[in-house]
Amino acid sequence: MGNMASNLRLADQIARRARETLGQRVCRYRRALGLTQTELAAKVNLNQGFLSQIERDRKTPSPRMLDALAVGLGVPQGVLIGGGAEHDAPQPLAARELPLFGAIPAGPPSTSQEQLEMFPVLRHLWARDHYCLRLAFDSMEPTLKPGDIVLVQYRPGVEAEHVQGRICACLVDGQPTLKRVSVEHRDGDRVVILRGDNPRLPPALVDARTPFSIQGIVLRLVSRDL
Repeated sequence: MGNMASNLRLADQIARRARETLGQRVCRYRRALGLTQTELAAKVNLNQGFLSQIERDRKTPSPRMLDALAVGLGVPQGVLIGGGAEHDAPQPLAARELPLFGAIPAGPPSTSQEQLEMFPVLRHLWARDHYCLRLAFDSMEPTLKPGDIVLVQYRPGVEAEHVQGRICACLVDGQPTLKRVSVEHRDGDRVVILRGDNPRLPPALVDARTPFSIQGIVLRLVSRDL
């Protein structure tokens, strides 16, 4: 009788978890870690009010936000969604930390003194030449917003022709800027054009007389404060 009762309780628990909503799963895993909503929201760079609405199933997180929540809770994204074979037997989600900067570093991220903190990314996004950058300006709106955290590959000195149309972390006459890079030839001269995605901002033209270098290439958005 003892084994039968235990099996019935287990079956009931599995059935109840299968009926859970995404918000209920986020809440359950958060509580299992002993985290408050405020603590989890800070961990994944999410507004606490928005997290509260996710847990009450009033808001649906974006795929990138699901990535961040999965990292913060230490479970695969499929567990939060509730699908796949891993749902009933979740495995810890592997994440590694990268340096997080509030300004474009002028040197290797591993040795820069401008680092703010460390930021967790999924293991497949980690590399020794990667770092994270928190944006402060609106020049890349609507693609990227102030407060966004992006993943950057450190590529000092890469030629602008090799990154046509990519968003890059640049130094122009010693000043850092994040812009979309392209190259044109005008009257026989090579001109680097730096464009923001914000239509209110005019492009900047960089000729051969202006010191210019690309420090890194933006690979993807990894966190957004909603």
